[in-house]
Amino acid sequence: MNFRTVSIFLIFALSLASCQAKTEKKDLNQKPTENAQIDSVDLDIFNSLKQIAKNLRFDSLTPEDQIIETGKLFLQTPYVGGTLDKNEREELVINLHQLDCTTYLENVLAFSQSLRQSNTDISDFYKKLKYIRYRNGKLKDYTSRLHYFSDWIIDNEKKGLVTNISQQIGGEPYQKTINFMSSHISSYPALVKDSSLIKKIKETEKRLNSQQHFYIPESNIQQLENKIHDGDFIAITTKIKGLDVSHTGIAIHLNERLHLMHASSKAKKVVISDLPLAEMIQKNSLQSGIIVTRIISKK
Repeated sequence: MNFRTVSIFLIFALSLASCQAKTEKKDLNQKPTENAQIDSVDLDIFNSLKQIAKNLRFDSLTPEDQIIETGKLFLQTPYVGGTLDKNEREELVINLHQLDCTTYLENVLAFSQSLRQSNTDISDFYKKLKYIRYRNGKLKDYTSRLHYFSDWIIDNEKKGLVTNISQQIGGEPYQKTINFMSSHISSYPALVKDSSLIKKIKETEKRLNSQQHFYIPESNIQQLENKIHDGDFIAITTKIKGLDVSHTGIAIHLNERLHLMHASSKAKKVVISDLPLAEMIQKNSLQSGIIVTRIISKK
């Protein structure tokens, strides 16, 4: 069974899953921890992925192709925003049938790591996802989640999971004051509910603003395309005041041009962009460039 066949099969499975998204949670014997949330539909999808993985020669793929082919498994998955913010308290949410641009990357990274290590137990996936999503890999409260993607990159770079290559491939200093969350508290129910969290958010913003960041301006993307590999994570910088990154995706080259595989709010699903990334960003008046992060492959 090749990856194209697998993708078609999974698209069908995910379509069924999205129609049943409100099924009750299952109390699983293999439930990793008391503050993990997994829907029975997502457990079925995970087990299907695990079964599919047994029929694939994943270890024979390059690290870049491992990310790409794992990402392709989620093509056509519905885009849904705010799936991590529906609970009274912060808990790890495993949602494989509804993705936003960040949860798409997190699930791809966690699942590709599991496949690479031949460990596709739900508990292992849970641990990997939590390690990726939360500061220092520890789920404490709402503020321990890596909300700003520049913070996500820095923290996962410290963990040895990724490396930010923006400067090394020709990036320029990214001058941006980051304070969107503390300036738009009413947009974040958790901050409205518990004002004590605002101080921690401001501390994160202060730390991010004390560090130097690099990006590739939109006008330079096309000339640097050949330095960006398939499977690199792309963070799109924004002109929105106070915000560092407005969208994310996975680099993929088609017909010798760089495109983006991403959970698209416009398409309402995971897709590969019709336009090359450079042209896609130039058409969006609020996007300014990209930050490029490379996955570090470990056994």
